Amino acid sequence: MKKKYFLLILILSLSIFSSCLRLDAILFNNDNNIKQYLYDDYKGEVDFTLDSSYEIPSNFITEFTLNSQADGENKPTIIYAVYIGDISKISTDTVIVYNHGTRDHNDFYWQRAKLMANTGWKNRFGVLMIDYRGYGLSQGKPTEEGMYADVDAGLQWLKLKGLSNDRLIMYGFSLGSAPTCELTANPKSMTPSKIILEAPFASSAVMVQDAAKLNLPASYFTDLKIDNAEEIKKIKKPFLWIHGIDDSFLSIVTHGEVIFKNYSGTNGVALRISGAEHGTIPETLGFFAYNNALLNFIIK
Repeated sequence: MKKKYFLLILILSLSIFSSCLRLDAILFNNDNNIKQYLYDDYKGEVDFTLDSSYEIPSNFITEFTLNSQADGENKPTIIYAVYIGDISKISTDTVIVYNHGTRDHNDFYWQRAKLMANTGWKNRFGVLMIDYRGYGLSQGKPTEEGMYADVDAGLQWLKLKGLSNDRLIMYGFSLGSAPTCELTANPKSMTPSKIILEAPFASSAVMVQDAAKLNLPASYFTDLKIDNAEEIKKIKKPFLWIHGIDDSFLSIVTHGEVIFKNYSGTNGVALRISGAEHGTIPETLGFFAYNNALLNFIIK
């Protein structure tokens, strides 16, 4: 009898205090306490720092805002974006839309964006990176539907600049795997020709199971409905999956492998990186090897 009461109290406590344990706060680990983007002058923590050979000329860095409006919203949210490359050549360039991870803001991911822009040779690809609502200088509060609308606002901007689907690549790192899968499986403005997922998560439900180790519904811990493992089943486009074997945040077994197994296309490439943690894949693999892996996938 005492054991039954203990379990009842535990479940009630989890329900009452779930706001303190919400998965949403882990996935949307945003920082909006900045006054401006610093890019190479950013002194905060980053996963790695590139040498000067990856530097982007100032005339190839364009910071701007977009109006993002999710279904059911009565007014748009202003979000910030940065484009690396020559905007006048978007209509003829190949562009990578980089959907960043869970934490901080664009400055944290600036080194990654520079790395992608210099894939193959100097300033080879255009790169668009946005801060989801609530991140960096972007207004609003992070939400799942808002994140999809934010990325789609970026796609609308590229389309207006003349980009065609066959030259659009979508890249999702960690949290960014959600808008990448969602907007490829259920396209709105544009459909990418290829997708790349680095350290993706299978679903919000799997994250709950991995973290809580309790046989409780995911709804106790999150309102998110993200399910990349299901969305990938709808995707036929060429797919590159990269995951660190030693990823302790998103297990390669319960997350990455599940997504790759569920991929329904015929052109899937898997890179399992020994010794790599969640944020260390480019550095562990080596920047040159990492860029070559991206280039070989994009141009083949």
